[in-house]
Amino acid sequence: MGVDERGLLRRCAELFEREPRLLELDAERLERAVFVGDTHGDLDASERVLERFLKPKTALVFLGDYVDRGPRSRENVQTLLKAKLEHPDRVYLLQGNHEGFKAMPFSPADFWEGLEPELRALYADVLAKLPYAVALPSGVLGLHGALPAVDSLQALNEIEVGSEAWRAITWGDWQDVDAKFLGDWGGRLQFGRAHFEEQMARFGMRVLVRSHQPDAPPYLFDDRCLTIFTSHAYGLRDRTVAIAPLRGDVRTARDLALERV
Repeated sequence: MGVDERGLLRRCAELFEREPRLLELDAERLERAVFVGDTHGDLDASERVLERFLKPKTALVFLGDYVDRGPRSRENVQTLLKAKLEHPDRVYLLQGNHEGFKAMPFSPADFWEGLEPELRALYADVLAKLPYAVALPSGVLGLHGALPAVDSLQALNEIEVGSEAWRAITWGDWQDVDAKFLGDWGGRLQFGRAHFEEQMARFGMRVLVRSHQPDAPPYLFDDRCLTIFTSHAYGLRDRTVAIAPLRGDVRTARDLALERV
């Protein structure tokens, strides 16, 4: 297992180094994107998603947090990495805070703490290379947490792991208030409607699909921000994916289809 695991990680590292931090999907090649929330060691959820939705003309966009909390983190992340290698133009793995252990350790970290030091360092290096966001021509943006305060969508490509902007993407929460920034709550940056509307206008996007925050309402900011989860690690949440077209006029997250897995 060890040699194969290391080989898998090295091949994935080479692949992720060729991908930009911002992935812009092509409507000439793809028809829809299936956004998958936190899976957190829920191997059954990941396998169900791959079996049901890995189809021609469909992109699978996993929004981060593949490890910790759930009982099968190592198998889960390996399954997703293998799927990425086998289908590099249809499977996209984004970076969540649980993939950012190299830059900002956290707890619970059952997966990370269970690895021997050399393998922990290898996983940390590889997962820190994951992209941050996926943009669809229909105006839908997918990422893990909140929006960074940068001047343009393309500026996401320049964000460094561990920076304040990176923390917004991977650790950021939304609150249903009119304020712009509410501060740092135990390492989690807190943002309100004013920040959401300002950054979405700068990015030229209409709908945000994200995960990360179990206490967030599914729909926020006039239904333009959708929070989903795809793991039994969150017992009060259904395992849900959101399906978005690459073409067409998406005005709110209500225009996306939700399915349970």
